[in-house]
Amino acid sequence: MNRQADVIVIGAGFGGINALWKLRGMGFDTLVLERGGEVGGTWYWNRYPGCRCDVPSMEYSVPWDPELDQQWDWTERYSGQSEILEYAKHLADRHDLRRDIIFNRTVTGICRDEGRGLWQVETDAGETYEARYVVTAAGCLSTPNLPDITGIRDFRGEMYHTGEWPHDHVTLAGKEVAVLGTGSTGVQASTAIAGEAGHLFVLQRTAQYSLPSLNRPLREEEKAEMKARYPEHRAWQRNSFAGQQMDPPAGMKAFDDPKKRRLEVYERAWRAGRQDLIACYADIGVDADVNAEVAEFARAKIRSIVNDPAIAEKLCPTANPIGTRRIIMDTGYFEIFNQDNVSLVDISEDPIDRFVENGVQLRSGRLIELDMLVIATGYDAVTGPLLAMNITGTGRVRLADVWRDGPRSYLGLMVKDFPNLFTITGPTSPTVHANVIFAIDQHVDWIADCLDYLQRNDIASIEPTDEAQDEWLAHVAEVGSRGLRASDTNNWYLGQNIPGKPRAFMTYAGGLNNYRARCDAVAQDGYRGFMLTRAEQDAVVE
Repeated sequence: MNRQADVIVIGAGFGGINALWKLRGMGFDTLVLERGGEVGGTWYWNRYPGCRCDVPSMEYSVPWDPELDQQWDWTERYSGQSEILEYAKHLADRHDLRRDIIFNRTVTGICRDEGRGLWQVETDAGETYEARYVVTAAGCLSTPNLPDITGIRDFRGEMYHTGEWPHDHVTLAGKEVAVLGTGSTGVQASTAIAGEAGHLFVLQRTAQYSLPSLNRPLREEEKAEMKARYPEHRAWQRNSFAGQQMDPPAGMKAFDDPKKRRLEVYERAWRAGRQDLIACYADIGVDADVNAEVAEFARAKIRSIVNDPAIAEKLCPTANPIGTRRIIMDTGYFEIFNQDNVSLVDISEDPIDRFVENGVQLRSGRLIELDMLVIATGYDAVTGPLLAMNITGTGRVRLADVWRDGPRSYLGLMVKDFPNLFTITGPTSPTVHANVIFAIDQHVDWIADCLDYLQRNDIASIEPTDEAQDEWLAHVAEVGSRGLRASDTNNWYLGQNIPGKPRAFMTYAGGLNNYRARCDAVAQDGYRGFMLTRAEQDAVVE
């Protein structure tokens, strides 16, 4: 046995360091296990060219250190990876967090010791740690999705997944480079690589909607204005739908306005440099005809940017309604296709047959010779990081078996038969539907209050009931089915980017504000829907 603690936290990204700071301040002996060599989570691992946040910097920062709000100076409207990582490291230094973090430890198993009421956490270093409570903060997008393409292991050039980018400098100049994938990561990487590579081949399976971020250095007066109103803005973020600022909808129903007015609204939203276009009318996400008009507006923008009409048309998305997938914010993505050193390869028309030693062979017989392959195919999102830890609960039940047909959870916070195991931004919570910093903040506060309640009331364990889970999952599905997202057949929100993964609503789309209210009501009602057990095994609440 290596060490016992009150709480073991898995992961030292923003969720893990928030939990450590909060719980340690409450007097809990808290230990963090982190597979990387530094704090930062996704911002430690994702170092690919062009990596940056898609939430404005001054909103993507922690609300639990108001003094730092006034001291830290963000340099850009949308921060790059290195600046966010420096911010996370500064938080760790400022609050002396590293003394309770063990780095370079991958969790290989989490098993319930029922007789002693403890969790045993095993690592790849052969260590075992024990705690009454485990809080997972591994992140929703932290388990890379590696494509199963014939011959990919035969490629002899340089090959990098964006989620596991080398920490050493990667030379791009003069090289023939392909980027596989055109989601947010692929768009960011392609935009940056296009400025350095000898030639870039963008391997596109599905065209994506992407909005201009209009990123630029922050002006001093902008920073001063936000710092002056940070306290009220933080309160607004905590209780808003998504935790980040957008202009309010111009109306509840778009077609109540004449077309000229609608086009003006769309144009203003496009030029906002935020995600406003997908919410500039309240019915864009539910009315197919309105959505089609907004989607065509976005396609017209692509056609106006890309000089070659044939290439522009291939870049125009048609596979899904706009806004049903996480919208991409770019820094000049469509413009790169006007460069002589960039080629679009539409692998939906001419699929990849196999990879070979020196490149990629298409089904047509075309061979694209490559020096480097950049894999930007995303992640086994939301459930993947939890399943990778081999969690076993009461009665030796495996989480992988419980979730065989999709994630079962209550409030995205806990799972039946896994007492005292909490999941920060777990499946069926708002997770990435909101500014994740504030989704984390809400979960950490709820978990901390719950642990305080358990301690004060001499309660040994807490876990949800089957009935509460069923009710919550039905609510998540009902909310998810209201809009057009449910019609999108290849959406990672539904787990459809991973072959064989069950189709299920992975996330709660009802808004962070509504979710917070529901979680608060559950706690205020004595943790309704949870089974609380005293040390002598007498049930308190069912």
